[in-house]
Amino acid sequence: MVASLLKTELPLVAAPMAGGPSTVALAKSVAATGGFPYLAGGYKTPDQLFDEIRQVRAFTDEFGVNLFVPRQGVLDLDAFDRFAQALQPIAEQFQVAISPEPVVHDHDLWEEKLDRLVQDPVPVVSFTFSLPEASEVTALRGVGTRTIATVTTVDEARAASAIGVDGLVVQGPAAGGHSATHDPTRPITPMATEDLVRAVRAAVDLPITAAGGVDGPTAVRELLSAGAETVAVGTLLLRSDESGASVAHKDALAEPRFTETSLTPVYTGRPARAFHNEFMDRFHHLAPIAYPAVHHLTRPIRQAAAKAHDFDWLHLWAGTGYREARTGPAARILEHLATEL
Repeated sequence: MVASLLKTELPLVAAPMAGGPSTVALAKSVAATGGFPYLAGGYKTPDQLFDEIRQVRAFTDEFGVNLFVPRQGVLDLDAFDRFAQALQPIAEQFQVAISPEPVVHDHDLWEEKLDRLVQDPVPVVSFTFSLPEASEVTALRGVGTRTIATVTTVDEARAASAIGVDGLVVQGPAAGGHSATHDPTRPITPMATEDLVRAVRAAVDLPITAAGGVDGPTAVRELLSAGAETVAVGTLLLRSDESGASVAHKDALAEPRFTETSLTPVYTGRPARAFHNEFMDRFHHLAPIAYPAVHHLTRPIRQAAAKAHDFDWLHLWAGTGYREARTGPAARILEHLATEL
């Protein structure tokens, strides 16, 4: 065993990736290889989540569930309306309907999921997008669940420590997909993940999982040397056999035309790192910071684009290490990442 908070043979974690990529099959492969598997609770009902939990319990007793913590921001209705109107021709192109009425009260069934997880505990629950109440952390810890907060700054790490979590995921801005920033309106400053890990390690005495920008075995070794106990891998698992990412997303990761990633709110209303495509290039500066309203607005277009294998109107999440995303079994990918340990 190499980790004290996450009981794993390898110091490698399959990052939770909501929206399809994180599957039970991926969790099984990761667990069998000695890594730590996560189920992504975002965008699922409690029943859907617990069906996956039931399946995972059949092959491992060490796994985690990741939840989106609701954060109520202020919606700029004028900005949302302008964005919705600009997207209307694209929706017509794909023959889908987008609603001009913003969805602002979608809390992703947070309370219902939390209640179920207290009633039927799992080994680990991690949080992203914000912090839960201290009482919610206490309730989970009271039933034996280890709790982990995802943070992107030293201040967020201190706030997480103050509510009593057991550990941290320290996410650098190089990570693919959504930034876990607790304030999506805050400009995200470029910073190497290992530097952020060192800064958090110096400020907070909690076990750290480092996440963001992993591009091979050397990055894993360097993040562990910087003070992380484990290293999370997301983008490098997207093309694996067990990944549930769309065919279009998997293919885009190997498409030569994509040479740059950026953080943008254009797809969901939260900053997220993705490949530059027409969607981002045309609408990045028009999209408001308004999650989940923008997520619901753009989803019909993105779903249609995925079915049509149209790279230009799909959210192509990718961290900066995307060039090393390989096909094949997830086990082989993790074994490769462990070669310098």
